Amino acid sequence: MEWTFSSAVWLWKSDAGWHFVTLPFDVADEILDLTEGNRRGFGSVKVEVTCGRSAWKTSIFPHTDSRSFILPIKKDVRTANQLVEGSTIEITIRVIG
Repeated sequence: MEWTFSSAVWLWKSDAGWHFVTLPFDVADEILDLTEGNRRGFGSVKVEVTCGRSAWKTSIFPHTDSRSFILPIKKDVRTANQLVEGSTIEITIRVIG
């Protein structure tokens, strides 16, 4: 399955500089249904992601505060696509496996 959506980049509450986007609720619900019984540690799901000129493999993680999944945005992706906290980006995500 594949989903395309827009989301704002946000910064984790720490000095680590980790940036994320939150998946829309409808996308998160579909992924939860699709991966029932097949999630990895901490409830993570392996995905392939495309954002602008960048494509990479990573995992999405359940996020209690937002009641959705969050997707980490690597520094090289942020740099290549000129993304900063608050940038709205279009993402295509595919579940692996």
